[in-house]
Amino acid sequence: MPQRRLQQRHLPQRHRWVTDEPDIPFDFDVLYEDERIIVVDKPHFLPTTPRGMWYRSTALIRLRERLGEPQITPAHRLDRDTAGVVVFVREPSARGAYQMLFQEHRAVKVYECLAPARPVSRPCFGTIERLEPPRVFPLRRRSRIVKDRGILQAYEEPGAVNAETVVELGAGVQGAGRRRCPVRAYVLHPRTGKTHQLRVHMNSLGLPIVGDPMYPRVIDRAYDDFSNPLRLVARSLEFTDPYTGERRRFVSRVMLDA
Repeated sequence: MPQRRLQQRHLPQRHRWVTDEPDIPFDFDVLYEDERIIVVDKPHFLPTTPRGMWYRSTALIRLRERLGEPQITPAHRLDRDTAGVVVFVREPSARGAYQMLFQEHRAVKVYECLAPARPVSRPCFGTIERLEPPRVFPLRRRSRIVKDRGILQAYEEPGAVNAETVVELGAGVQGAGRRRCPVRAYVLHPRTGKTHQLRVHMNSLGLPIVGDPMYPRVIDRAYDDFSNPLRLVARSLEFTDPYTGERRRFVSRVMLDA
């Protein structure tokens, strides 16, 4: 392993030149690595991959530069606003196998979030199914979510369902603090992977995630305002390794604080 990495450091770097790039003062921890993958615990605000004004201040480029391995590629992505577990592939020949885990929804993802502790509202579109009636939670939320190119928000509309999330209560209710109502933890199990799915579904239930700058309305924040992160974490990720056949599970250590 050491010899292989030493050789890779001499590979040409294909990074574009970036000037005056805003710095993201948060970094990731490595949860696991082997000869094929690296699993990181991404913080809030750090993009997974280059986009917009960020290039070197992204998890991908920082990881490539830290290890001297320019061929590293993400197996999947998290929004810049979302923290938690992300898998990167370091071996080019293994890239397709790990990416297919996510494209075919064979990776089991569990998220945690903070949202208002209040009754659920009935959405305009889609359905709510109580899974343990008469209790409200856990519930299954199903709807059609659409994301138009160039538009920040995704939205729900009538039509064939393409997004499904199971929502259950997490542990405990927290104080309201500077907010008008108490917030509590929710555990989210996405069965599909539409853009902003969890944020859209929680907002449609009348439970917008704390700190969300996109739902229910877009909030224009300065790029260096890190004071109010989205309280959403990709808490755990589980899958069967396509090469070893081992069942792997990784857990984020990012804390959620109201």
